[in-house]
Amino acid sequence: MSETLIAGIRTDRLAAFATREAAAYAKSRPKAARALADGAGVFLGGVPMHWMADWPMPHLPLVVRAQGARIEDIDSHTLDDFCLGDTGSMFGHSPPPVARAIRKQARRGLTYMLPTEAALQAGRLLTDRFGPFQWQIATTATDANRFALRVARAITGRPKVLVFNGCYHGTVDDTFVSLENGATVNSPGLLGQVNDLSATAVACEFNDLAGVEAALAKGDVAAILTEPVMTNSCMVLPEAGFHDGLRQLSLRHGTLLIMDETHTISSGLGGYTRVHSLRPDIFVVGKCVAGGLPTAVWGLTPATAERYHEADARRDSGRSGMGTTLSANPLQFACLVATLSEVMTPDNYAHMDTLAERLSRGLRKAIVHHRLPWHVVRVGARVEFICAPGPLKNGSEAAFAHQPLVEAAIHTGLLNRGSLIAPFHNMMLISPATRKAQVDRLVANFNTVLTDLLKAA
Repeated sequence: MSETLIAGIRTDRLAAFATREAAAYAKSRPKAARALADGAGVFLGGVPMHWMADWPMPHLPLVVRAQGARIEDIDSHTLDDFCLGDTGSMFGHSPPPVARAIRKQARRGLTYMLPTEAALQAGRLLTDRFGPFQWQIATTATDANRFALRVARAITGRPKVLVFNGCYHGTVDDTFVSLENGATVNSPGLLGQVNDLSATAVACEFNDLAGVEAALAKGDVAAILTEPVMTNSCMVLPEAGFHDGLRQLSLRHGTLLIMDETHTISSGLGGYTRVHSLRPDIFVVGKCVAGGLPTAVWGLTPATAERYHEADARRDSGRSGMGTTLSANPLQFACLVATLSEVMTPDNYAHMDTLAERLSRGLRKAIVHHRLPWHVVRVGARVEFICAPGPLKNGSEAAFAHQPLVEAAIHTGLLNRGSLIAPFHNMMLISPATRKAQVDRLVANFNTVLTDLLKAA
């Protein structure tokens, strides 16, 4: 009788491993279990934010403190943190310059709908880091992407955004579309979505320039919204010439190009856009840009800004539909200045890059040793092991490569051994605070988990 395999792992061994690791986790965290039983019932679904239920463990840990690249929980476990708030704390938990900026600004007020001198300094630093854009401040990358799309539609007079199948741009409604048999449809699983999103969005496959050209030729696409690398899935790298092709096609068809760098800021100083000399019309980055304080920025090139001002001058008086009251507050600017000037530095990126390469080499070695049909992808400080052969070409291939049962078991196994990685996929981040010993422990733990998975049940 033939064995049943998932990603090269026998299903009986996978089930036995997952059961053992879940039991070990539950046994080691009794305080968290009791506290959650007593207090979590006031939250919808038992969690403050619904995606917290997606962690694969039997129940959540409760964090006591986080510093640098380590987390301590209520049961006195200390973890090497490679999740880092899934990019929000990519520069480490509470970087000292950011913590000092928060303390100082807290004595001066948290929000007052007026700028500070730090706002002007932050604007100069944003331009120094990311290029000559004209900036606006938001609270989340979702908001920044939503505002950027509104600007693109105002400038072009066109209704649609082109996104890539399997993309992630926060919770912008228009981006939740998929490709089914070559047609753009609402993505499955959307909650409470009553509109047909294909009226305002078109989906193409990443790396498919012919598909992009066919979509743009219809003349109704205001903007291409893309990450430089597909993330928040099994990572997909751009093929040679893809980004140059996107730029040329967008110019030929009068479509704006929006680059969402919220995850790929891991690529290096200035993000993937600056490292690889991309030329978007609109640039977006969020999450870690202010050291973990909720902040996002979006910027227009001078030429795009001029077109925006022309469109803005033509509109009727009234609300523009952009902006939120708490955005561009003085605490954000204080943290932006601290992060851009003292944390987001060439030396820190060099440290992150070196350790990320060490991590990716170690993971590859373990995968080869265990003869698994997997591969590893790295984008600067961002590393991911993928439980399928690679490289992946597009979102459809990334969805097929995702192996939730295998990944959940590995995640719990790593956590039980002291290494925390991102819950939704196999992503790991290196911060300026991460140390070589932590990377080596993660590689050793990964090898141990694979050994346990592959041995007899």
